Amino acid sequence: MLKKIPTQDVRIGMYLHELSGASWINHPFWKSKFVIQDQADIQRLRNSAVTEVWIDIDLGLDVASLVPVPPPAAVPLPAPALVQASTHAPVAQVKPLSIEQAAERANLIKQQAKQEINALFKQARLGQAITTGHLGPLVADISASVMLNPGVFVSLSRLKNKDDYTYLHSVTVCALMVALGRQLGLDDALLRDAGMAGLLHDLGKAMIPLEILNKPGKLTDAEYAIVKEHPRAGYNLLTGNTGSGAMAARDVSLHHHEKFDGTGYPERLGGNAISLLSRMAAVCDVYDAITSNRPYKSGWEPSESLRRMAVWAKEGHFDPRVFQAFVKSIGIYPTGSLVKLQSGRLAVVLEQHETSALTPRIKAFFSIKSNMHIMPEIIDLSAPHNKECIVGRETPEDWKITNLEEIWTDMATRKA
Repeated sequence: MLKKIPTQDVRIGMYLHELSGASWINHPFWKSKFVIQDQADIQRLRNSAVTEVWIDIDLGLDVASLVPVPPPAAVPLPAPALVQASTHAPVAQVKPLSIEQAAERANLIKQQAKQEINALFKQARLGQAITTGHLGPLVADISASVMLNPGVFVSLSRLKNKDDYTYLHSVTVCALMVALGRQLGLDDALLRDAGMAGLLHDLGKAMIPLEILNKPGKLTDAEYAIVKEHPRAGYNLLTGNTGSGAMAARDVSLHHHEKFDGTGYPERLGGNAISLLSRMAAVCDVYDAITSNRPYKSGWEPSESLRRMAVWAKEGHFDPRVFQAFVKSIGIYPTGSLVKLQSGRLAVVLEQHETSALTPRIKAFFSIKSNMHIMPEIIDLSAPHNKECIVGRETPEDWKITNLEEIWTDMATRKA
């Protein structure tokens, strides 16, 4: 049973079902429903804009079962800073977690999301009615993880094996849509729709025969024609679904392969005839597709992928404004990129700086002069006395580096 109580009445052992008085995406926690486990959780809640909460007394303690206790001693948690997410609604933003904390939490959410999408695909393949209402909290969890440390969730989701691609691709596109939506200044309602649409955009692929979907070689013309039916198949699967963001999800499912110049499919729409969310999905879908290992090819590294997408944007594939915002949302040097330093070393990007795209946190690990791996060094390029800087992007293949993902994820996942 659910019960609404003031924030000051929250105690350890209660199960938080829903938070009130704060933006759905900018509450002080990385997930939507959980048990309060320590005093730091309580203090973080009291430092936020949340005024009331819903607790589930079937899953946790009730107010009546607790002995009143005085307010907890102040825990040194920073009060949320105000940022402008749109022209109308300033919201509270939580300070980003460390890369280790963000990676641990992102991995948990990623695995849960993979299971949910896998189950949804099975529903579709069995001809069962598609229900998506239960995915709202999952979208909120993915979104919260993205807000706490944008580059980590996206980059960890990019690391998928060939068998996981279909399911984790949807998770990554969800995260990319939220990050891009924030960069574009979308309000909460549109951000929620963007995340849900990203999660469901490829549902139509459940209708593609697995021997085609997972084919390791080049598709024949006939096979490619079948693949190109997945946008309409997804639209049909979602028709009749009245869950949160259902209309946006149908539109994005149908139109995420349209191109800004009108040469896409299935309806050859162009320009603003394509909805904003579908123009966003076109960019996010391509980025994750080309940076991921697929059944028929290995993914490109993030910076190289952005370089190629910039060319395609000039050729008319993407809305230029949306693509520029996308680059800003993931950084000029995305997490996981290989870069060359002024000192003659190679480094991998660990995480983005909050305000400067040119000064991420990096791990130097290779000497160009010696052409060999060296003792890794973590460098914050934004530090006041730092004299190091990035002078360009590099391609791992040019240096015969085959374990770049392991190098940066060693830090990102050591606690996961």
